[in-house]
Amino acid sequence: MSVITGLNPERVFFYFEEIAKIPHGSGNTDGIRKYLLDFAKEKNLDCNSDSAGNVIIKKSASKGCEKCAPVILQGHMDMVAVKAPGITKDMQTEGLDLFIEGDFLGAKGTSLGGDDGIAVAYILAILEDDTLVHPPLEILITDSEEVGMDGASGFAPLGFKGKTLINIDSEEEGIFTVGCAGGAMVTCRIPLTDISVDNEKFDIKADITISGLTGGHSGEMINKYRANACKIAGRLLWAANEVTESRCLLGEIKGGTADNAIPTDCRMTIFIPSVYESKVKDRIKDLASEIKEEYSVTDPDIRIHLELSKESDAKGSDSRNTALFLCSVPNGVIRMNDNIPGLVETSLNLGILKKDDDNLCAQFLVRSDTTSAKEDVINTLKSVTALLNGTVTVSGVYPGWKYRVDSPLRELMKDAFKEMYGREPRVEAIHAGLECGILASKIEGLDAVSIGPDIKDIHTFDERLSIPSTERVYSYLIKVLEKLIVLRGS
Repeated sequence: MSVITGLNPERVFFYFEEIAKIPHGSGNTDGIRKYLLDFAKEKNLDCNSDSAGNVIIKKSASKGCEKCAPVILQGHMDMVAVKAPGITKDMQTEGLDLFIEGDFLGAKGTSLGGDDGIAVAYILAILEDDTLVHPPLEILITDSEEVGMDGASGFAPLGFKGKTLINIDSEEEGIFTVGCAGGAMVTCRIPLTDISVDNEKFDIKADITISGLTGGHSGEMINKYRANACKIAGRLLWAANEVTESRCLLGEIKGGTADNAIPTDCRMTIFIPSVYESKVKDRIKDLASEIKEEYSVTDPDIRIHLELSKESDAKGSDSRNTALFLCSVPNGVIRMNDNIPGLVETSLNLGILKKDDDNLCAQFLVRSDTTSAKEDVINTLKSVTALLNGTVTVSGVYPGWKYRVDSPLRELMKDAFKEMYGREPRVEAIHAGLECGILASKIEGLDAVSIGPDIKDIHTFDERLSIPSTERVYSYLIKVLEKLIVLRGS
């Protein structure tokens, strides 16, 4: 049974709900890819899926617009699949439970996938509507955007004629994004040494849970200076090592769900000799209070829980190197942009932390609009890791998207915006990765603008999509397509 009937544009929300029924977290996109290809075939549209998992669909121009220059509409099919603590939904196999609250659409206990399901819904609604006036349409729906933009990186624009691209992966109505930061995923592995407990009994188990953090997108929200649960775990582990004189075993540690999301929770288990039980309890309690006070504004719901119990079979690794690493690596804003007030130039986010076999595995997303600054942060991570005899892997490197001074598309879209809204749009660059940078490096002379409706708290289980904004932006997009028929093809 449909949850979101009666909303406008009716077909946009119809397709959004259809998409929400299909699990499509990053790495789990076979179902949505098949849905998109089946849709195109049913509509007798030219379509295929390339070796990178992207879906490509083409639609001829509306009558009388055949000689117009093709326009590329672009979004991505994968979502960041996160859920609130205590939610049992299997996001690998189950669809989302949508709900409406006021003017917003959300998903119960999970992320919504408005980023970037709304782009897919817009595109499908446009493709099925034969009453619209538009130039030839080249559709690119990429895979794996949320985990390194692998789809865009693997895309080969063979057969694409368009030099004008509208990306629908921005989250604030009335803002044109025309530039973005480049990035790289950095994975650090620190070897952990198993400790023999024959000579000293580690008979107290301490389970430490950090939860309730605000989280958010690690690019757009990094300048909010919100707490990172994995970094907090490092502070608590360091404190435990201090009061036990490093007689502290690390059993397990796990935090975060995606390198581009600020971690909202982290759990770890340590083992200590009973002689230190009261010291550890008091120190963790005091430090937890201090941390809560530090983040009382940005993370008012932060919780740090310590549970102590007897343990007869402690198994773990030396925790000192884990504490050293977590307390030494940088995290958050490194430098602000000197030319654009309020814009972050360089940052990094420790997004995923886990104990993997005999190693501590930490995954970072480094962002910068300056290549040398990005490389400097990567070298810092390499240096800290090398001091602890670890290894570093750098992957998913993608370029930034440089502002284009001469942009016919931007000017046309600004004119259309003023006609519809009666005001000027904001034109800006962002400290987040957009596929436009990669695509611009592949399509010579590409003129691109990124837009989107209002989406709040993306990459969190509080994510919600504005219903009125969705309607306005769709109407605006249709208006832009009509205006683009003035551009003539070669």
